[in-house]
Amino acid sequence: MHALATGQRRAGHRVSVIAVLGDGRQDHPFLGPLRDAGVDVRPVHLRPRAYLRERAAVVAACRSIQPDVVHTHGCRADVVDSGAARRLGLPTVTTVHGFTRGDIRNRLFAAVVAVSRPLAGELTRAGVPAERLHVVRNAWPGDPPPLPREHARDLLGVPEGRFHVGWVGRVTPEKGADVLLEAVGALGDLSLVASVLGDGPARPQLEALAVRRGVAGRFRWLGNRPDAGRLFSAFDVFVLSSRAEGTSIALLEAMATGTPIVATAVGGNPEVVSSHEALLVPPDDPAALARAIRHVHEDPAAAAARAECARARVAREFALLPWLTRYERVYRSVL
Repeated sequence: MHALATGQRRAGHRVSVIAVLGDGRQDHPFLGPLRDAGVDVRPVHLRPRAYLRERAAVVAACRSIQPDVVHTHGCRADVVDSGAARRLGLPTVTTVHGFTRGDIRNRLFAAVVAVSRPLAGELTRAGVPAERLHVVRNAWPGDPPPLPREHARDLLGVPEGRFHVGWVGRVTPEKGADVLLEAVGALGDLSLVASVLGDGPARPQLEALAVRRGVAGRFRWLGNRPDAGRLFSAFDVFVLSSRAEGTSIALLEAMATGTPIVATAVGGNPEVVSSHEALLVPPDDPAALARAIRHVHEDPAAAAARAECARARVAREFALLPWLTRYERVYRSVL
């Protein structure tokens, strides 16, 4: 969303971001770079679940901004905020990133963007009209550059001499951190440590599970890191163990940094990487995931070759400018 807003602003369009802040903080580190890029930012400060006030605030903001089109991201914005925009007669666009699935609300939008072809198929089966459905895979903005490997490992506190497994994402069931946990349990003979960057409601249960499985000492729960995209250089392998995906930003980040990748063959992942760029494994299969991690450990030269192919592919197929152009066409199609 940051790349989309700043990119369209650089293209000369008038862009405003209505940022709903419901966690008590008066600002958010995400907003500063938007303002620096010339994007009009409208923070909306609310208590959690203040949905009626949120809707009223979005109506007021839209009346002030007078946009040509309103683009929402995420389930809450789709349900609460897009309806507020439609009350004013504004066309609405949503991007379905993969965490939510197609349901009746998606039929209310003037345009629905799916970030992968499998996700578009699910939305079609859920009743989204074909003429309103667009496939626009996520792009990689190309910056900021990754940190030098040793610096990144120092920042994450990686123990010296350990094979470092990285996992990045929301700690929720569909992201499959539990599958990685079980896989690490099967790799007891390797001197490895796994770093989980991200947070979410499933984290307490997973930390308890790690204790029961006897792998708590091999896992490091590092929480949300705003600089996560620069830290992939600290990983010997990046593991994407999701049960469902659209087009994973973390996967693009790993590709851009030249990090060896092990990913589940779900959703848009096989559209982004093939066996030339990554090791693909079935979802919900800890044994297969463990074998793939072991393969990277035992054959680092082959892993590095795949990583270089991935770096070339992300630059070739996931560039920012064509992506921005496709979104502009979606916006113009609803006017």
